[in-house]
Amino acid sequence: MIKAGIIGGAGYTAGELLRILLRHPEVEIDFVYSTSQPGKPVAGKHQDLLGETDLQFTGQLNKDVDVIFLCLGHNNSRKFLEENEISVNTKIVDLSTDYRMASTDHSFIYGLPEFNKEAIRSANHLANPGCFATAISLAILPLASAKLLKDEVHVNAVTGATGAGTSLSATTHFTWRDNNFSSYKSFEHQHLNEIGQSLTKLQPDFRKDVNFIPNRGNFSRGIHATAYTKFSGDLEEARNIFKNAYKDAAFTFVVEEELHLKQVVNTNKCLLRLQKFGDKLLVTSIIDNLLKGASGQAVQNMNLMFGLEEKTGLQLKANYF
Repeated sequence: MIKAGIIGGAGYTAGELLRILLRHPEVEIDFVYSTSQPGKPVAGKHQDLLGETDLQFTGQLNKDVDVIFLCLGHNNSRKFLEENEISVNTKIVDLSTDYRMASTDHSFIYGLPEFNKEAIRSANHLANPGCFATAISLAILPLASAKLLKDEVHVNAVTGATGAGTSLSATTHFTWRDNNFSSYKSFEHQHLNEIGQSLTKLQPDFRKDVNFIPNRGNFSRGIHATAYTKFSGDLEEARNIFKNAYKDAAFTFVVEEELHLKQVVNTNKCLLRLQKFGDKLLVTSIIDNLLKGASGQAVQNMNLMFGLEEKTGLQLKANYF
């Protein structure tokens, strides 16, 4: 059995990890670390787990587990690893932004399985992609892989309230979020950096802008993204490019039906729909921001890192109604 530890156990991504790992046939949860909840029952914070686990939060680390998941706020993972000694034999999966950009000062591999699977298999330290970055990258990377991105990319995407985490802010209170809609960080969202890194890795001569407008929706979870760019081929050519790119993908599927979030919420899927309008190709991409956009993808990556079948423990089912 793989012994796993979770750091930052009180947040949304940790809650999703717990739900998956408690049912994972190859994993035993060794500890759930939280500086705000030590000694308290895990099911007291993640109340859907009542009756399913007797685990308690702890303020103590077991530095010799097989894998550690870092579910800390952005800029805190690096600080945690600097302040705590972890065994060289322990694999690390970080769900923050701290190590997503390639650098000579760390050994983390970027964990987008559809385009980096072989590197992930041999990784000891892995940077899990961001939620917007996952949805958008999967919508446009097949074109970059075919060296067919020729113009600017325009993206509009809406995320649910859980994308902001559990900490309260002016834009996460129910009275603000309910019956409301807003844009934020237009053209400068932090996930643009990792999207650009993936694009230029596949198509080094790509120098156009990715124009991204992120939006807050008044629903709990999910991301609905639309991306369009100029494309000289026809729709059938585009579909063939995407289907070839994802022919071996465990969770990413190209479909022809209209898409809506209930198709993917509570699953680790990404669904993509392609449409052609004049000289523009429109790609719609939908994911669950907490699963394919965070914890589900983290477990998918862990499976690859330990030589397991990619779908192990991730046969999750959408709550359609």
